[in-house]
Order: sequence, then structure tokens, then C-alpha cells
Amino acid sequence: MAKFELKLPKMGESVAEATITSWLKEVGETIELDEPIVEIATDKVDSEVPSEVEGVLVEKFFNVDDVVQVGQVIAVIETEGENEPTLEPEVEEVEPETIEQIEETITVAKETVTPVVSSSNRFYSPLVKNIAKQEGISQQELDAISGTGKDGRVTKNDILAYVENRGAKPEPQIVKENAPQPKIKVEDTPKVVATPPVIPSGEDEIIEMTRMGKLIAHHMVESIQTSAHVQSFIEADVTKIWNWRNKVKNDFEKREGEKLTFTPIFMEVIAKALRDYPMMNISVQGDTIIKKKNINLGMAAALPDGNLIVPVIKNADQLNLVGMTKQVNDLAARARNNQLNPDDIQDGTYTVTNVGSFGSIMGTPIINQPQVGILALGAIRKVPAVIETNEGDFIGIRYKMFLSHSYDHRVVNGALGGMFVKAVKDYLEAWDVNREV
Repeated sequence: MAKFELKLPKMGESVAEATITSWLKEVGETIELDEPIVEIATDKVDSEVPSEVEGVLVEKFFNVDDVVQVGQVIAVIETEGENEPTLEPEVEEVEPETIEQIEETITVAKETVTPVVSSSNRFYSPLVKNIAKQEGISQQELDAISGTGKDGRVTKNDILAYVENRGAKPEPQIVKENAPQPKIKVEDTPKVVATPPVIPSGEDEIIEMTRMGKLIAHHMVESIQTSAHVQSFIEADVTKIWNWRNKVKNDFEKREGEKLTFTPIFMEVIAKALRDYPMMNISVQGDTIIKKKNINLGMAAALPDGNLIVPVIKNADQLNLVGMTKQVNDLAARARNNQLNPDDIQDGTYTVTNVGSFGSIMGTPIINQPQVGILALGAIRKVPAVIETNEGDFIGIRYKMFLSHSYDHRVVNGALGGMFVKAVKDYLEAWDVNREV
């Protein structure tokens, strides 16, 4: 008999760790090749870890909610075969600071951390400083946190515990000795009115937010606090596209084995407009603008639990309609089945969301940071409209939809935001009804 060490696989360039959310197999159970063993969650996506061998699960090294680093052994599987040396992992007692250093190495290698300078010559690890930056913790707050590490250092667990209980604690204040204190009248001090807690009645149902729901909520609030959101709306006549798709969709499916929906058509058009207006394909970093070379379109997709996720079509402007259709259908199917990989949702430069799939004719979507724009596609409606011709105007039935463009007014002015969505409209209305796919 031989023993195989199952390790946490690499899940993307910027993913260094994952949380165990559920064990799908128990010790003693038989495992098939490629059969999922454990469910994991990262800050990007939830996924499963399949077995690389056939055998019997003989040992598990982590429990649910434990955080595992990429490359760590998570389980041992006993396989059929000749006797081989047991590959049991050597478990050493590691001091807490050594664990912090490992996490720091992973974190610092993946992202640039803005240094936090202590006013008290107190040492803070790069990991702790990065968490402080992400959570908006001031230097005064950081200096006031009690550390449980060596020499009183603040560990990862210390700062995470502080973040969790932050709302219940007053912000620490540092008072300089011998500094003159201003006289403040009590009646002049503004009163801070706390938001009253929601007290459920006996008939109310209390539902815990899912991990994904919490991440989305945090991401949305952060986006509103970061970007100055402005919207532009425009109506597009998509009658030509409607009729053309009806004409070619059956032959397309027979030839390519893929359903031709409206989504890849819209994605192709939006990629063209981004190529025309590259300053919509940017990100903001401090006081600088990063102009993206690649056009990577995010496509908001619904998950089985009702949450949304945004898989990314890489280099969308380089795909023809067949390639775009295959990409759209593949990402949508894997999103519905919780089979997306972390790489599938990274590096987006602009996002599209289809609010029309839920019956809405328009919407005001929130920008997907660190991007500067997002386009909402409204429902396609059959409406009476004025049609202009050389022989005069007349009333006819047309297929129309609203395009709702949200953009970051810090770097995108109304002219650019309006011209971009107008370009999308023009491309849609100029669709070639004789086009072959």
C-alpha cells in the first residue's frame, strides 16, 4: 500500500490561501479519481479540490473554517500498490511569529503594501499593515491594539479580532503631554446618535449572511465610498440584431454546438466601443491613472444562491463572434454550477451586467472596483416608434432597449461617459443584417 499526500493546489496568481468550508469525504471512505474531496473558499471564488488518485481517505489535517496555505498537505489517501515509504507530513511546533512571517512573505509577494509608520517605534509586520490599510485603520488605532505576539507585537489574529469588534469600541485618542487643552463647552459638543438595533420579534426569521454575501456587501459599500458615481442613459434600436439572430441561430447551433444568445453580440459591440474610447478602460491608483492594454470584459452572472459573480472574458476585442459565444456560454455554465476558478474572475477592466434578464428596463449598477465603468443592459421590448425615412416619418413596431452607463466621475467626465455609451448604441443599430457567422 502507498500513501499519497493531497495538497492545496495553486488557484491563481494572487491567491495564497483558502478556507476549508466543507469536507465531502470522511476518513475511511473510498475515493475515485477526480472525485471532489473538500470544498474551499478564497476571497475570489468558492471551489472544490478533486482527488488526484484512487484510494481510501486515511487522514485529514484541517477542520472546517481552518485557513490553509497553497501547497500545504490537507489529507492523505491510501492507494493500491507496492509498499512505499509513508509520506506523512512532518509537523513541527512553530512559534506564532514564524507563522506570521510565512503569511507576510506570501502577501508581500502578491501585492504592494503602503507602509504604515508607527509613531511609537513599534514593529508591525507587512501582513498586519496590509490588513490595516484594507480596513481603513488609522495609525492611532493600530498603536492602541494590544498585541499577543512576541514582545507584544500585533499578530494577524489580533488585528482581525479588533476589526470584528471595531464598531463596539470608541476610537482611541492620543493626547500629547503638556499640550494645552482647549476648553469645550459640553453643550457645544455634537451628539452622536447611534443607529438603534433591529430587534426581531418572535415571528421574524433571522438569516445569516453567506460568506459570499458578506464579501459582495463589503465590495459594494467600498465602491460607493471610493468612486463618484454618475449615470448616463440611452435607448438603442436593436431590431436589426433581433431579426438577424432569429435568422441565423438555428444554423449556428447546429454548426458550432452552441446557443447564440444576445449576450455575446453585446459583448462584441462593447469591446469595439472600448477600443474606440480607451480612457474607459482604465483604473485609478491614488493620483495616477493606469491605462489598460488588454480589454477584459467582466460579465455579471447569477449564482445558484442568488448572489452574483463576475467572470472575465480575457482579450475580448480579439475574439470573433464564435469565440465570444463559446466564452460566454462556458463561463455562464460554470458560474451556475459553482465551477469557476479564481483566474476566471480576475483582471477585468470593464464590466457588463444584464438587468434585463430580471425584467428591468434600466438600472444604476455599482462600479466593480478598481474599474471606472459598468454598463447595464435593459430588457429588449417591442414598442411603437417613429421611423425616419427619405419618404417621410411613420410609426412602426421596433425592438428597443435602454443602456445604463455608470462611471467614475473622478476620472470620467460626462462627455466621455456619454460618448462611450452612444458608441455602443451606434454599433448596435448599425448591425449588418447580411452578416455571416
